[in-house]
Amino acid sequence: MNNAIALAAVDLGSNSFRLEIGSYEHLQIHRLEYLKETVRQGNGLDSNRNLTQESMERGWACLARFGERLRGFDPQRVRAVATQTLREARNRDEFIDKGSELLGFPIEIITGEEEAALIYRGVVSQLPATDERRLVIDIGGRSTEFVLGQGSVAQSVASYRIGSVAWTSRYFPTGAITAEAFQTAEIAARAVLDEALDTFRPGSWDVAYASAGTANAVGETLAANGQGQGVITRAGLDWLQQQLLRAQHLDRVKLEGLKEDRRPVVAGGLAVLRAVFDLLGLESMQVAQGALRLGVLYGLVDDEQIGDIHTASVLGLMQRFGVNSVHARHVAETAQQLWLQLHSGEAHAPASLAWAGLLHEVGCRISRSNYHRHSAYILEHSNAPGFTPAELEHLGQLVLGHRGKIKKMEAFMHRPDHALQLLCLRLATVLCNSRRAPDLHGVELQRDGQQLRLHTPAGWAQRFPLSAQLLHEEAEAISKSDWQLLLQLD
Repeated sequence: MNNAIALAAVDLGSNSFRLEIGSYEHLQIHRLEYLKETVRQGNGLDSNRNLTQESMERGWACLARFGERLRGFDPQRVRAVATQTLREARNRDEFIDKGSELLGFPIEIITGEEEAALIYRGVVSQLPATDERRLVIDIGGRSTEFVLGQGSVAQSVASYRIGSVAWTSRYFPTGAITAEAFQTAEIAARAVLDEALDTFRPGSWDVAYASAGTANAVGETLAANGQGQGVITRAGLDWLQQQLLRAQHLDRVKLEGLKEDRRPVVAGGLAVLRAVFDLLGLESMQVAQGALRLGVLYGLVDDEQIGDIHTASVLGLMQRFGVNSVHARHVAETAQQLWLQLHSGEAHAPASLAWAGLLHEVGCRISRSNYHRHSAYILEHSNAPGFTPAELEHLGQLVLGHRGKIKKMEAFMHRPDHALQLLCLRLATVLCNSRRAPDLHGVELQRDGQQLRLHTPAGWAQRFPLSAQLLHEEAEAISKSDWQLLLQLD
């Protein structure tokens, strides 16, 4: 698994069919290609719960196109899953048999519970590795999944037959949008979801996440209209409902951020989402990245090969920006050793210090001149799965301050733990100036308040004259801050 491998997930949803192709490398999956077609198979069930011929033809045509793209893929690296519409359809076998032939790979109809577990896996793959209790809710076309988990482990899963396509068809059948229709749709949604309270009780999670189609459509629309970035609030839902009521008909809904393929089903999805907020007493939900397709992709890889998402992101950035991994590891390891000398009672240095050491030269791909500034910009604006914006900002500040004048880091160094991380990183880059692993035998770093003392063994300065000179320059630079570096170079 040292070389990148191609993986593919096909999601036969009630509203859209999607194909996601990813590359598994350095313990992480990167998107290579994404195809989506709005098939609306959820609208193709007749009164006997059979897929109409027209809806089957639409689906088969899409699968044939996906099949052409997937030719030559390893069968062990492709998984196609179908969800609620095909769980309901009585003539699903007819559709699946021909669809599998056209796609070139078998199509599985998964249970609602498995769908929920895969959704959770996809969502948490894009979140920091913490022990927070998570509620994930995914409103699809004809089903809605609830998952309660802690960290990466899904503990309770449930699936309900309710969704944006089904509720729009049932309560907004002509496209007319009225307050009465919304009220009826929300009451009906709460009735279906009421049993969720037995398992998903308010207070049993720390953070609530909304994933997939409806969540993304609502979240992007609210963000584009100044109603919150990356978060769905109760006030935002009220605002969106008022915009739909003002339009009076789905055909007349024109909102910045609302994609054309979501417009015909937005009313039903919004009604279900509002019902979820009311039922669970939610004030806000975070819009999650990653869902069913990503969960399927990660499911194609053995659990023990997934590893830590932070490490995967760091290794991915190093490769993407051509970082000299040998030198980067020398800097990271040296910085950690210096930190542990200052904190003799601790077993491990902060992970952020190691990450900063590994990533301090990502900006060299842009320019060697002022590369530390480029490195900081890249980190603070990277899409690095597993890292929160605050963690990326912290890393950006560390690499920004690892060289050059220290006055620019005055605000960052108000916290002693931040200051010590930065000073250890600066000293590590000095000691690794030859781009070889430094000889730290007998080198001791001690702290007395805001004063650091660096002592070297006899003959060290004579053996490493450039390092000794750079340390004197570093001591002068640090003296411009509230900290001091006293040198005893023998």
